[in-house]
Amino acid sequence: MITKTKNFFNEVKIELQKASWPWESKEKGVRRYKELTDSTLVVIIAMLLLGGYVALFDFVLVNFVHFFTRLH
Repeated sequence: MITKTKNFFNEVKIELQKASWPWESKEKGVRRYKELTDSTLVVIIAMLLLGGYVALFDFVLVNFVHFFTRLH
């Protein structure tokens, strides 16, 4: 169990060393974090669009079901 855990954390460490980190960039100031902020903005916009789509679809379905269950 301990060997598997150690092996897992060693593999995680190796993979994280392959990643590119914004604070290791040679650029200074805001340019250093440009990719990070752009990616964050894309994720936020995608979440808002997907949330809006789900909310709209939920609203339509609730009203559709309510309309047909109200009829006698």
